[in-house]
Amino acid sequence: MILSFEITMPNCGSWNGVWTGRENLHFAFRNMQKKEAEKFMEGKEYKNFYYNFGDGWGANVKVKPIDAKTKAKIQRKNSGFMGYEWMINSILKHGKILIEDKVLQLEGIKVINI
Repeated sequence: MILSFEITMPNCGSWNGVWTGRENLHFAFRNMQKKEAEKFMEGKEYKNFYYNFGDGWGANVKVKPIDAKTKAKIQRKNSGFMGYEWMINSILKHGKILIEDKVLQLEGIKVINI
């Protein structure tokens, strides 16, 4: 099964309130076993994961199962995931988008900010 991950920035902290990437498609894909992929969907057609950066910006990652034909069609217009692949890794590992400090805390490691 192919899971597609689409990132958008519904909340923009830019001076004009506009995300310059809004006109483009921003996707990444992961091949997974159907049983593994279904745990991220919870019986839904798609699932959204939102992350608030705390500075006026917010990212949404939409996860949806697709077929190879749909993937090929998206790939022709895809601009990539813009370096936010860490969000996908967090979703797959933790079921939500977490920054590194929160991941370390989940693993029982004390975080000290200097």
